[in-house]
Amino acid sequence: MPVRKAALRALTTTLCAALLLAACTEAPPPAPLRGAAGPPGDRDSVPQDRPAPRPQAAWVDRIPGVGPATRAALPAASTQALVVLGETATTNEATAVLYERDAGRRWNRVAGPWPAHNALRGWTADHVAGDLRSPIGVFRVGDAGGRLPDPGSLLPYDQDEEFAVQGTGFAGEPLEGSFDYVIAIDYNRIPGTTPLDKRRPLGAAKGGGVWIHVDHGGPTQACVSLAREVMPELLRALDPAKEPVIVMGPKADIAR
Repeated sequence: MPVRKAALRALTTTLCAALLLAACTEAPPPAPLRGAAGPPGDRDSVPQDRPAPRPQAAWVDRIPGVGPATRAALPAASTQALVVLGETATTNEATAVLYERDAGRRWNRVAGPWPAHNALRGWTADHVAGDLRSPIGVFRVGDAGGRLPDPGSLLPYDQDEEFAVQGTGFAGEPLEGSFDYVIAIDYNRIPGTTPLDKRRPLGAAKGGGVWIHVDHGGPTQACVSLAREVMPELLRALDPAKEPVIVMGPKADIAR
């Protein structure tokens, strides 16, 4: 019996040595094709014809910060959206970004971010005249105008001296020049008319005259304001063929 055990032990040792030698001299597996991905140690299981991943910084399938309920309010044909987000329901400073949707239904940031102002007391889902809050929601934008000549707007543009404004804002800042360029937000107005049209389909109590206009350095009564140099750029970018909209409100509401 001792002789047989010794012989078995010798045979086992020889086999182990042979296997170890084979493992050390075996050619390494071929490297995966460029673009293949997978967890460490599992690369051989990845299909070799998988395309390289798309850079996430350039394209997104959904507009950042816009949740399912807000997305449902976007018109199906709209491929251009100016998204204006405030930090909270009571802040009057916001950030605006212009997005466009491509043929693959992916949204791409094309301009911004730009600092913006909204109404003195923030935002509301039930705007009424004089509440000093900007309305929350998704609204079409299709008409523009201003005191200054058309800077190349793709939207219908009404140059009129009636856009002149005087006085001071809530922080004591001068309002002069605030309406040099304006874009009407289709809240309680008749689309296809000058921003100066004062007809209110929902009634005067629901407010109106909510515009995107030149920033005067402080909060607004209900409008959204952007820097003077931004307004001509935005007017040249908004394209009625893309059925542009503005998505506006505090982050928490728009993310729903």
